[in-house]
Amino acid sequence: MSINWKGVFPAITTKFKADETIDFPAIAKNIEAQIEAGANGIILCGTLGEAGTLAQSEKLDILKEALKISAGRVPIVLNIAESRTSEALKYVKEAEKIGANGFMCLPPLRYFSDERETLAYFSAIAGATALPIMLYNNPVDYKIEITIPMFKKLAAFKNIEAVKESTRDVSNTTRMITEFGDRFTILCGVDTLAMESLVMGAHGWVAGLVCAFPKETVTIFKLVKAGRIEEAREIYRWFLPLLELDIHPKLVQYIKLAETQTGLGTEYVRAPRLILEGKEREQVLAVINSGIAKRPALPELKAVLA
Repeated sequence: MSINWKGVFPAITTKFKADETIDFPAIAKNIEAQIEAGANGIILCGTLGEAGTLAQSEKLDILKEALKISAGRVPIVLNIAESRTSEALKYVKEAEKIGANGFMCLPPLRYFSDERETLAYFSAIAGATALPIMLYNNPVDYKIEITIPMFKKLAAFKNIEAVKESTRDVSNTTRMITEFGDRFTILCGVDTLAMESLVMGAHGWVAGLVCAFPKETVTIFKLVKAGRIEEAREIYRWFLPLLELDIHPKLVQYIKLAETQTGLGTEYVRAPRLILEGKEREQVLAVINSGIAKRPALPELKAVLA
């Protein structure tokens, strides 16, 4: 399956049970909700998916389950987050055999590679698979930026097709389009900059709060792309306090709490993360419950697309 990187790509959480084992039925429920809402693809085992606490075998089990649930309705994209190049290549090969439709690729973890090393890492992965790849450009959290000159070199790999733009600089969307035209598909990776990025030409949205609010996320995207900016802005203004949960260090716990409140997930996380408690939990719940209480009426998407 080729991937059209345009649209909403939920980066879903990995659901756990109280004993920290994977809750596959809860994952299935959330994926179904995303597909029903109109998501264009599903991203597995990213930051929200608690990749750092998952064994490679568990990630591949999640991939198998997601492929079964999707049954070809939307592409399933697996995140690559490894600190060792050889392990990343092994992981890619195993995922490709299972049937992954594509990959999202972080720079090397736990080591701040320089430009030459980062290019070598991405080049090795791109050369090891024919599947489409979206690079994750997030220098704020991962301390490694993929610069315009680096993208010029990486453009030689045809399967590097897209970028998850998370530099926090909304102008970078314009820089990329000005420099490369349609060579790279650009997806905003920061919930609080999503509408701004879409208005400036981003083609998609790798979303976080979509895990709890799939219909609202997809509706904003479709309204913006239909040029119905005022309608999108009203929903986005309602959404912003919730979207800000995505840019906190505890975004996993915050978004999982939102999922429980909307019936699309569980609160359970893997240690060292802990379930929220006390005043912090009350404050986050207040934001979530206020958003739910004020949830806006949404237009029919068929009408939006007409």
